[in-house]
Amino acid sequence: MTEKYPATGKNGMAISNHPLASAAGAEMLAAGGNAIDAAIATFFTLTVVEPMMVGILGGGMAHIRLADGTHTIIDNQSTAPAKTGPVTYTPDPEAAPGTMDTIGRKNAVGPTAVAVPGNLKGWCQALERFGTVSLADAMEPAIRHASRGFRVTPYLHDCIGDAAADMRLDPEIARLYLPNDEPLLAGSRLITRDYAETLRDIARLGPDYLYTGALGVHYAAHMDHAGGYITRDDLTGYETIMREPVRGTYRGYEIIGPPPPSSGPLHIVQMLNILEGFDIRALGFGTADTVHLLAEVLKIAFADRAAATADPAFVRVPVGKILSKSYAADRRARIDRGRAQRWSAEVAAETSAYTTHVTVADAAGNVVASTQTINSLFGARYIVPGTGMIPNNYMHVFDPHPGRASSVQPGKRVTSSMSPVIVTKDGKPVYALGLPGGLRIFPSVMQALSNLIDHGMTVQEAVEAPRVWTQGHALELEGGIAQSVFDALHAKGHDTVRVGTVAGGMSAIHFHGDGTMEGAACWRADGTPVALGGGLARPGVRFRPEAIRHT
Repeated sequence: MTEKYPATGKNGMAISNHPLASAAGAEMLAAGGNAIDAAIATFFTLTVVEPMMVGILGGGMAHIRLADGTHTIIDNQSTAPAKTGPVTYTPDPEAAPGTMDTIGRKNAVGPTAVAVPGNLKGWCQALERFGTVSLADAMEPAIRHASRGFRVTPYLHDCIGDAAADMRLDPEIARLYLPNDEPLLAGSRLITRDYAETLRDIARLGPDYLYTGALGVHYAAHMDHAGGYITRDDLTGYETIMREPVRGTYRGYEIIGPPPPSSGPLHIVQMLNILEGFDIRALGFGTADTVHLLAEVLKIAFADRAAATADPAFVRVPVGKILSKSYAADRRARIDRGRAQRWSAEVAAETSAYTTHVTVADAAGNVVASTQTINSLFGARYIVPGTGMIPNNYMHVFDPHPGRASSVQPGKRVTSSMSPVIVTKDGKPVYALGLPGGLRIFPSVMQALSNLIDHGMTVQEAVEAPRVWTQGHALELEGGIAQSVFDALHAKGHDTVRVGTVAGGMSAIHFHGDGTMEGAACWRADGTPVALGGGLARPGVRFRPEAIRHT
């Protein structure tokens, strides 16, 4: 059983984790814009209505497939400021293994936690290069909702509560989200006037307003005053990177997604390569045998991710080996079908689960799958004075210990698990999908692909199906996994635990052969698909009042 319903149409599809943002994307499509216009309008709107997850001061990855079949990755991930280095932060000796916690939480909260932002530049470049509408038009829905206000959802209310202790430390963010020292109530109206003014200025002046202009001057001065590390040189020197995607195959389908420093698609292909040697369909969805295999391939992928995946400008990543079928065959041969194993995995650095994802397509054949974030819930958990902007806390993703693949180095891009994936068959798109969820992103995408390809699920069933996750220690199982399976996995040697959710709200589009798009969002977030199922009148049709006969 699914909890939400899919949307279908032939003229376009916009899916995000908030209905107002999905509507903004659909508005661009209805006005004649393309998928890129819709995606950018959706993201700007998400910075208003889903402010705990994404903002213009964040970073991310965009995967764009044009109607001509070409794929482009825009890497607008955040980078470490020039003033930072391997010993900028002091690791907390009391921190749990695999966490990035530091003394004083300097890499998690406040100006010292902020990495150089890439979102605004990346979004504007995507729109300028591939879009058709003006920046002002793409930003209009976001400005409208920021200045007029919108209703707080129960999800936003809960997120404010989760971050309230840190948010209380900053008067500006507390004033907005913690009136009377309590989280905004679900159903109340939130108006963000300062942010609306900032968006209006960006719509008029473009991204240079932040990177080389007056907003950047203000931001750098704030950083200097507050003890942060970002300078004007960091802002003026920031550049996005256009990357070639990684590609792999699974049972006749091609899996395409961003390369490192995004680790997700690389290891999705690796895991599917291993699973390809098993008859997953015959084993069945959610059975002990299937979940056991999923757990083992997850542990294998995390062992390789910890050892080898980081910013390729700083670390050599053996992409060819990890993607190869022969390497998968070697790993597959070592799996014990009856017993859980350890795979010499270091614990991978924890990345934030608080991210957002957009999946958009138009009738012409353009598709966008894009994952963007400010890292933790409400990022660095403060507002840049007078601007309404919530900065990222991406420095928490870097390893505070020197000498490791993901240690802090000036200019290094953060490593992420983002997996905005597009799947094709015979050169034509079949699926586009992605989700937020930190280290649980790429395992969740892999499972959704297996649900679709191996188990023949509908796209709604695939995004909502129960998930599992492990990186080598506890095996997390969502509640939809049967208790008998839980017990059988424990008997195989897995440290099984129940969790409420594995990763966040997934969105996906299924492109049917007749041109119909079927869009789905899952129960784990406020996700909403909006489809354009109508269109213009049949050519040549017009109303002729003189043809009406009066009786």
